[in-house]
Amino acid sequence: MSSKRQKEIMEASLEIISAEGIQNLTIKNISGRIGISEPAIYRHYENKISILIAILDEFRTMSSKLFSEHSSGDISPVEKLKNIFKGLFKAFEKNPSMVSVIFSEEVFRNEPLLRQTISEIMEHNSSVIKALVTEGQKSGEINNAIDPGYITIIITGSLRMLVRKWQEGDRQFNQADEVGYLFNAIANMIAAK
Repeated sequence: MSSKRQKEIMEASLEIISAEGIQNLTIKNISGRIGISEPAIYRHYENKISILIAILDEFRTMSSKLFSEHSSGDISPVEKLKNIFKGLFKAFEKNPSMVSVIFSEEVFRNEPLLRQTISEIMEHNSSVIKALVTEGQKSGEINNAIDPGYITIIITGSLRMLVRKWQEGDRQFNQADEVGYLFNAIANMIAAK
């Protein structure tokens, strides 16, 4: 569990990344944004990589909870997938700066620990989606002629592209409508014939 100061440091880091890019994420810039000394930040985090790991861990906790909540219950696998899809987008809408970290290839390219952390998160989330796709294929709701791994890629890739479109478009489109349209298109594509 992060302390109040750690959360403040993470939030300031997300704001800097979102507004100025990862290249401007420095301990000096974080301390200036919060109004505390650089040594005060080092009492909470070893370096900016450890701050980014903490941000990813927060996302991991949030997404695990969201996936757990939406992947159970007495609704169809496709409805569960739709709820996960919408839930993730709502989480990003609530914290748009998180998108700049989660979907930033430049952040992870040269940092093995960050690459490993985001890879673990993506693997977990993809495994939940793949299990739901497999469940939908077994129940006859989802086309079983398509490998569940590829359907998982279609779903996660579509979400990623929609989030990027939303982020780059300065969050102008109606996310609820767009998420619904996109998921309905995916559901129609993967439906059992």
